[in-house]
Amino acid sequence: MSESGKEQKNFSSYDDTSPVNATDEEAPPLPPVVSSPPIQDGGTRAWLQVVGSFLVFANLWGLPFAFGSFQTYYQLDYLPNKSASSISWIGTVSTFLLIVIGVFTGPLFDKGFFRLMLLTGALVETTAFFLLSLCDTYWQIMLTQGIMVGLGNGLLYLPGLALVGRSFKKHRSIAMALTTCGAPAGAIIYTLMFERLIGNLGFAWTIRCMAFFMLGAYLLSFPLMLYRATNIGDLGSGGGQARKLFDATALRDGLFWSYSFSNFFLFFGYMVPFVYIAAYGQTYLDLDRSMALIMIVIAQAASIVGRLAIGYTAARIGVMIPWIACGLISGILCIAWAGVESEGSFIAFAVLYGAFSGALIPLPPSVFPIVCPDPKVLGARLGMAQAIGSVASLIGSPIAGALAEVNAAPGETNWLGLQLFSGLVMVAGGCQLIGLWILLVRRRQIGKLI
Repeated sequence: MSESGKEQKNFSSYDDTSPVNATDEEAPPLPPVVSSPPIQDGGTRAWLQVVGSFLVFANLWGLPFAFGSFQTYYQLDYLPNKSASSISWIGTVSTFLLIVIGVFTGPLFDKGFFRLMLLTGALVETTAFFLLSLCDTYWQIMLTQGIMVGLGNGLLYLPGLALVGRSFKKHRSIAMALTTCGAPAGAIIYTLMFERLIGNLGFAWTIRCMAFFMLGAYLLSFPLMLYRATNIGDLGSGGGQARKLFDATALRDGLFWSYSFSNFFLFFGYMVPFVYIAAYGQTYLDLDRSMALIMIVIAQAASIVGRLAIGYTAARIGVMIPWIACGLISGILCIAWAGVESEGSFIAFAVLYGAFSGALIPLPPSVFPIVCPDPKVLGARLGMAQAIGSVASLIGSPIAGALAEVNAAPGETNWLGLQLFSGLVMVAGGCQLIGLWILLVRRRQIGKLI
């Protein structure tokens, strides 16, 4: 192993309970819980927890990644009197609440309320989707699919990954990679369900079928995660030590701001193609609805491959080079999206963007223990960075949708404005990553292969 690799490993070991290979949005690191039993290291019990957490992630992040299906249907059929920007707020509010609530529920997990968070979150999300099947106005859909789903997912955000992260040492990166792959897998499942059912069953029963699938996934996942689980504290025991939510010293740390701004700009544009890709295919390329929605499936399938392939590459040469490359390439692909004029080039764009942008999810937390090597404030600072990034996820797609209406004829879409916006902000994030890389090499006095 290279000297830089050893340094990285040493930094990562400060917080032995942190799932450092999980997603930036999906997995904040966890400070040690004083009353918890020692960390396990694999075994049948632990791998069953991975399966259970995979199913939770399929619901937790599968729906936000599948929102492009809803965006297109709402925009063209169900809510035609609402703008694309207004509709996109439904998906971004849900994602924003998922991340922010997830950050602030850390103390609940630390105090032992693991089961309560899981059960309450699943109940709220499933109830929201059943209620969504009864909705036919914008404010009702925003309340159920936007706010209620976001609040429920915020409670589910931390526990699944935390449990898996504390069940492994040697194979933690593999376990976390498999768990987070539940997100694109869920997006594929929900997109295919929507595409296959909406024409035959209509909106109400399509949503109910998705809600029943969601309920079944939770009923299957919770026994796998909780039965005879020995790496969590007793419910409500109060024996855990609650984490710190805010660290004022981070505001004076240039490395913290460099990391936060990099992720902010990357996630400013990250979700835009996933939200609007189906609408682009249906309105600009005149694809039928089925083929347009399949593009979301193609992008998410490529995302799974990209996450695993780039994760393996990062283990070999460090995280920063793959992270920078994927950020810049994703931005360039969004700009190149403006030249997509045929079904073949559209498929190529979906595959490439899915593969390279998917890698942006698992890479950032692997670097943060180097950005912040102090284990006492690592969790607080990463939570703060995530909160900053969540704002980008909230406003990115609506801004892109608003730009798509500028200088557009009635009933038309200015796709160029949307495409350039998503591309340029992601390129800016990639360039900021280069600055972060330089700062890390200079200030942490480690090798270039970080």
